[in-house]
Amino acid sequence: MSLVNTLTSLYLRGNLNRTELYLKYPDETQFKVFSTLVKKAAKTEFGRQYGFDEILKEGPSEFAARVPLNPYESLKPYIMRVAQGENNVLWPTKTKWFAMSSGTTDDRSKYIPITDESLRKCHFAGGEDVLAVYLKSFPDTKAFTGKALVIGGSRQVNRMGSEAFCGDLSAVLISNLPRWVRGHRTPDISIALMENWDKKIEAMAQAVCKEDVTSMSGVPSWTLVLLRKILEITGKSNITEVWPNLCLFMHGGVSFKPYRAQYEKLIPSDKMTYLETYNASEGFFAFQNDQQTDDMLLMLDNGIYYEFIPMSDFNNADRAAIPLCDVKTGVNYAVVISTNGGLWRYIIGDTVEFTSVRPYKIRITGRTKHFINAFCEELVEDNASRAIRAACNATGADIRDYTAAPVYMQTNKRGCHQWLIEFNVQPNDIKAFASTLDFELRRLNSDYDAKRYKDLSLTAPEITIARENLFEDWLRSKGRVGGQNKIPRLENNRTIIEEMLEMNGN
Repeated sequence: MSLVNTLTSLYLRGNLNRTELYLKYPDETQFKVFSTLVKKAAKTEFGRQYGFDEILKEGPSEFAARVPLNPYESLKPYIMRVAQGENNVLWPTKTKWFAMSSGTTDDRSKYIPITDESLRKCHFAGGEDVLAVYLKSFPDTKAFTGKALVIGGSRQVNRMGSEAFCGDLSAVLISNLPRWVRGHRTPDISIALMENWDKKIEAMAQAVCKEDVTSMSGVPSWTLVLLRKILEITGKSNITEVWPNLCLFMHGGVSFKPYRAQYEKLIPSDKMTYLETYNASEGFFAFQNDQQTDDMLLMLDNGIYYEFIPMSDFNNADRAAIPLCDVKTGVNYAVVISTNGGLWRYIIGDTVEFTSVRPYKIRITGRTKHFINAFCEELVEDNASRAIRAACNATGADIRDYTAAPVYMQTNKRGCHQWLIEFNVQPNDIKAFASTLDFELRRLNSDYDAKRYKDLSLTAPEITIARENLFEDWLRSKGRVGGQNKIPRLENNRTIIEEMLEMNGN
């Protein structure tokens, strides 16, 4: 082991010990987290409202009985008060950072509070946990000998009230990085937080191609855009010729499966390790700790108390969440969290399936509603229905049915969304229909708008007209005609749309 790796290992020893402890005592660790959170927030307005002092005496079952399950809309009034400067509402310490994330039905963006505790003990500690486990598995890695390429978000940090700031999670994290990380990362923060994406990609490529980059972290789709720009600037045939010591890519945000082949072509190196992470605005939840499997280890000791709603019960009026100790493998669950960021029994909108319960390992299965998130655009059905309605109104069209799915990036082609639409009355101008659809989606969804900027990652929607009765014929072929059966409006894979396109003669 090199001196750099030895020193890094010593620094991260506490993280490794903590990980090994919750692997050995997972349920006990979660109970300790629960007790710490409830005790800490007992004197907040939320804590007094729901009797946290009594909950602390009785335990998690009393917590589930007293505190309601909360979608974002339920917590939003509390969050906005915190953003306006009120203290001791959801969490006892002052909160001045908020991560912006779209995907709610009523809001273009939602604002997730980021406290000092959630920054240090969740997001940053989670990143250190990943590195500690990685270093243990690869003691001779060169990942710590050079620069770490970190690709920031689509928004700078901006003021939100007199003392509060908001931005992409990545922008918030970059603005608060520990001192030991700042000198190790690239590019400079002035470039990382640029808002103009085409200028930012150019500036990043020009800056980082001259560095000895040994590790990368980011969303697969955006990182691909940057890597191709670097090859364009340098004239090299692959990234290994630019960065011969590159050996680690920590990715998250969207599924890596559609992109793996492209990365292996761009980085033809047997030294590369690809690690999936699950780091959302609400917290750092899980990471891939075993290269032999594609599931992720759930982090149990970083200030997050987990509960889970079986998706079979999700839409029931009497739905209930179960604690981690009661989950089973092979069941699709909606994730519920209570955190050191001041979120209480918050339904984050993600769904997971446990692949193991000793240890607790998960695979992300999607969202609680149909969605497209192939490029981190988090397009939800409500966005789609509103945009479709606006496009119909603008062009005199009438739609019978539709579905949409991503078209993934190819070597010489950017990604887009393909919309398969069966019209009762076709639009008077199909190009105007597509343009209005795109405009409304950008207006409704800030993440979609960011990915559409200058066609850098996501180009304009493609409209395919379906023949008459295509949707009914597909349902009939599946034995699903009648009743409440319908085609999903949005799917994050191409399984359904490819079947329908074949039936459509495309």
